[in-house]
Amino acid sequence: MASSRYPVSIAAAALVQMDRLQMFAFSVHWSDGSDTFVSRSWDEFRQLQKTLKETFPVEAGLLRRSHRLLPRLPDAPLLSRGGRLGRGLVRLRLLETYVQALLATADRVSQSLVLIGFFEPQARDLESALPPNSMVILPAPEKPSPRPVDSLDIHTLEVQSLCCVQPFHTQDTQGRPFHTKAQESLNVLLRHPSGWWLVENKDQQKAWFPAPYLEAAAREGDLTQGNSGTQFCTSRAYKGTRADELSVPAGARVQVLETSDRGWWLCRYCDQAGLLPSVLLQPEGLGAFLSGPATLGREDREKNKTTTGPPPVPARPPLSAIQSRCCTITRRALARD
Repeated sequence: MASSRYPVSIAAAALVQMDRLQMFAFSVHWSDGSDTFVSRSWDEFRQLQKTLKETFPVEAGLLRRSHRLLPRLPDAPLLSRGGRLGRGLVRLRLLETYVQALLATADRVSQSLVLIGFFEPQARDLESALPPNSMVILPAPEKPSPRPVDSLDIHTLEVQSLCCVQPFHTQDTQGRPFHTKAQESLNVLLRHPSGWWLVENKDQQKAWFPAPYLEAAAREGDLTQGNSGTQFCTSRAYKGTRADELSVPAGARVQVLETSDRGWWLCRYCDQAGLLPSVLLQPEGLGAFLSGPATLGREDREKNKTTTGPPPVPARPPLSAIQSRCCTITRRALARD
């Protein structure tokens, strides 16, 4: 049985380490044009594979091996280089290949309620904050490296550069001055839930930096099309009953263009603007954490410069507390400095 809304592409987003539990985060693009972030454990993927075999015995090759269409779910070696984190990063890539292979099978499988239900956002995917002591590791670049995982430098964990909103002064990981200018580009190496992120400048200095001072570089298209707005997600699905209302699925990412105390906010979703009940909207959780700070429009930038002053700096935890939550790869890379 197929649904009118189904995933069309899925990409690995990050490995989320929560105490002893590892979660694998994915960005899901749906047939209706919406995008969501979800996180699933390894055991949940194993259960998905089992359910698919039971639901589609022919495609699983249980009746005849030559008819097998379902991909196998490979696992990383138990003694992977880099320890648990190294194994988790390998699993993340294997899972990305696995889900992409699932989407490439017959529509009966790729558009089935089993697969749709698995990737539908759950309550934990919509939480506005990660659990305490969580750590998010961005995936390594696609290009393979001949070096083992535990000898890779810290650059293999960064995939995004962000710009400084305003000048900021702090110290790098070696205690040296670390000064940034407005619009200076910094490479994000690791994102920590405390609000302090590990960054690197063009001189290869590494420092813990307040996330509110970072934003994505604005593109000309964004400024001319008026796409500014705070990102929120929908806590549940909503079906518009009037022409000026939007219809959205649960977990959809929307831009809030205008707020109101009347309970209805003007939002943009899938290139359409309309009203949504504000009670359905909540700040993005995992999606905002993985996407980085939202890009402000030109009017928002000028307003911030003239009225709000510098962004608020989050309370910084002790350096020992931050470093204790870093992965082994990060600690080794910092030690080599």
